[in-house]
Amino acid sequence: MLVKTYGCAVYGIKATTVTVEVSVSQGVNFFLVGLPDSAVKESQQRIEAALRHNGYRIPGRKIVINMAPADIKKEGSAYDLTLAIGILAATEQIQSEEVGNYIIMGELSLDGTLQPIKGVLPIALQAAAENFKGMILPEANAREAAVVQGLKIYGVSNILDVIEFFNGFRVVEPTVIDMQEVFYNQIFHNELDFSDVKGQENVKRALEIACAGGHNIILVGPPGAGKTMLAKRVPTILPPLTLEEAVETTKIHSVAGKIGKRSTLITQRPFRSPHHTISDVALVGGGNVPQPGEISLSHNGVLFLDELPEFKRTVLEVMRQPLEDRTITVSRARFSVDYPANFMLVASMNPCPCGYFNHPERECVCSENVRQKYINKISGPLLDRIDIHIEVVPVPFSKLTAIQTSESSAAIRERVVAARNIQTERYKSFSDIHCNAQISSKLLRKYCKINENGQQLLKAAMEKLGLSARAYDRILKVSRTIADLSQSEHIETHHLAEAIQYRSLDRETWGK
Repeated sequence: MLVKTYGCAVYGIKATTVTVEVSVSQGVNFFLVGLPDSAVKESQQRIEAALRHNGYRIPGRKIVINMAPADIKKEGSAYDLTLAIGILAATEQIQSEEVGNYIIMGELSLDGTLQPIKGVLPIALQAAAENFKGMILPEANAREAAVVQGLKIYGVSNILDVIEFFNGFRVVEPTVIDMQEVFYNQIFHNELDFSDVKGQENVKRALEIACAGGHNIILVGPPGAGKTMLAKRVPTILPPLTLEEAVETTKIHSVAGKIGKRSTLITQRPFRSPHHTISDVALVGGGNVPQPGEISLSHNGVLFLDELPEFKRTVLEVMRQPLEDRTITVSRARFSVDYPANFMLVASMNPCPCGYFNHPERECVCSENVRQKYINKISGPLLDRIDIHIEVVPVPFSKLTAIQTSESSAAIRERVVAARNIQTERYKSFSDIHCNAQISSKLLRKYCKINENGQQLLKAAMEKLGLSARAYDRILKVSRTIADLSQSEHIETHHLAEAIQYRSLDRETWGK
């Protein structure tokens, strides 16, 4: 007897339907074909033990299982349940009429218990796109898959539940969640807030500009000045995730196995802060079985690199292409996968190895050459992709002990959202441009025009401060964002003046 069941293989953040064809005939043998890896081949032992523990068995006949399409490598233990149900249906131990209407996925324990799997959301989206009746999967993954509307999600805890479901002995209620309620109830919930930060008004202003225009930013200051504290609060002033962005972000975390048990949708913008010992593969993604890296896990959110010069040079250099293209391609001999990487880079660093250059109270013990060598650990091309450089100075004791509260994240976010709405309207005819930081040099000349006074100011600043030529475009982009924050249609001279001060690391006098 020939029976077909269906599972899914996940490549990148997209799923491909896998047809499991089970043929049972006379003879004694077990064949599993269709490019399965070792974990899939080992499923025979797990299936045999799980069935025996629950009163069923693999009969002593010739069983041939083909996993199509055969040119795609099948990896992992998530096909255990797909194969087991196919064998039971082909040997007439369960009714086979309905098994082909469902995507069936799950890892089996030896007692038949189902273990959670990765990549459930892309699989559910694929099942809905191909008009499957429903999806059967481990109970721990059910709420994550139930995000997809129009698809019945059956979460089960044991293979016996699935067998009795198909035989009509058990009624399994589909998991249903109100996605709108879950999304909108949690979207504005943040434990951190800018009202907790005393002083640092100039840095908050720089972060507001960075969020309003999607600009990358670097914070330069001594230890204890509050760089990390400020950076952790950046997601609280970014525009809230849209439902589409939330689903896309959840897909990436689902593929990486970062979704908690019984979790649903990621409703907060991601904040990833990898340690400076991270490898380049862990940052951009890859491995023998390609997985999303930190830059993809921070998609639609913030990637925070603390103590930027301490990261290995190779790690920093691999970020250059994703910062421009907003995507990363991981290529292997047989295939390649694309991961989105549209993140906002927030970096921090000490001004010198000892950390006290330009400190108002403590003296720096580093020589000029040592300071220059430290700054030069960050390459020019990478620094070129960081629009805003802001110096952070320690907060005086009088401000730390002040009773007056600072402006809240909600108030700042209102201004950021208003500026983003202006940019959305401005770039609505460009599908790949959503904020000022993404515009090309050609569009820069169209949308960032400055008057004669502005030209004279910019020329004088570049000559007097020793700013590099690459700072020119960045200053115009940032000044466009400052103008948007002030609801100004044109870039005024004072907008340019504020943008110029955010290029401190470009100055030839830095570190001298």
